[in-house]
Amino acid sequence: MARHFARSHRALALGAAAASAALLLTACGGSTSGGGSSVAPSPSFTLDPNADLSKQSIVVSNWDNYMDPETAAKFTAATKAGITVAKHATNEEIVGKLTAGGDSGIDVAFVSGQYAQALNEAGLLEPLDKRLIPNFSKLYPETTKLAFDPGNVFSAPYAWGTTGICYRSDLVGTAPTSWNDLLTPSAQNNQKTLMLSTQPWMNLPAARALGFSVNTTDAGELDQIKQQLLKTKPTLLAFDDTTFYSRLDSGEVNMVEAWDGWCNYAQNKNVKFVLPKEGADLWTDTMVVLKTSKNKEAAMAFINYILDDTAQTWLTENILYKSPNQAVAEKAASTLGKDYPNLAMTPADLAKQEGLIDVGDAAKTYQQIATEVQAS
Repeated sequence: MARHFARSHRALALGAAAASAALLLTACGGSTSGGGSSVAPSPSFTLDPNADLSKQSIVVSNWDNYMDPETAAKFTAATKAGITVAKHATNEEIVGKLTAGGDSGIDVAFVSGQYAQALNEAGLLEPLDKRLIPNFSKLYPETTKLAFDPGNVFSAPYAWGTTGICYRSDLVGTAPTSWNDLLTPSAQNNQKTLMLSTQPWMNLPAARALGFSVNTTDAGELDQIKQQLLKTKPTLLAFDDTTFYSRLDSGEVNMVEAWDGWCNYAQNKNVKFVLPKEGADLWTDTMVVLKTSKNKEAAMAFINYILDDTAQTWLTENILYKSPNQAVAEKAASTLGKDYPNLAMTPADLAKQEGLIDVGDAAKTYQQIATEVQAS
């Protein structure tokens, strides 16, 4: 089974360029207040369910290795619409392109949920026409309650997951159950742990251990989070967003903060994943249609294609992420869940975690915390 290195984009999902991305969105009229989206986009024109897609062609921008490399050919064969696939490395890169002014030339973009929210608040997104995306009916009901876009007004979920602790059961001693096991490790695990370096995931363990929202914008709470991270830093081997699973695999470290899907890439059978008792986040990667698109029927058809069983099965079997497609996810849980237990996590359990949203101007404070802690 192929294992594509797909999560590099998440390492910067609210990281070094977050403040500049927020400023770009503000300049385009977007809100920076944080919280769930309250802006209902208005259609730029009425879409035609009977449009001749052979006369339309779209540009889709996605992270590298994040969908079937034969998607373009298969989509054209299925719909007759033309397609060009472009790549972006991070959320910030694609947000920069979409907010630079004028027509970016991109019809459909893959972005993480909080960025979809910010783009919508900036007035850049076309509402999704559910008549043209019947495969929404294949998704779990929980996907209609995502904090950044209740009702899937302007975004369609592609993959979703959470963040927890990956550990070597043969090295860690007592299996971790709490974020405090990472924040204040035992002597056996001192200097044998890693944490994620970018936001909001650097803040997440301390936020949840302290009983705060993963999306907190309260200055006092953010200061308490920073103080806890400063106390934790001497016990860490490093902050690491890209090689943490291989370092765990090799035994260089015993325990790491990790996105659930990444634990699946370890070859050592002693690598386990636990969702700490204090809870974690619910992240979602989405697809959005740009208001500037001149081929919106084909754009909607593309989203419909990606939500179908074939594309979603490729996701679970190759990227080993959780699918929002109910039938595909249930099959993956039964066929892959034994080897990759996080794929067996139910949407009900996933929905108990706190959905990530755009934190607005607080993104600057999040980045300041990341910079100060790593520089200390």
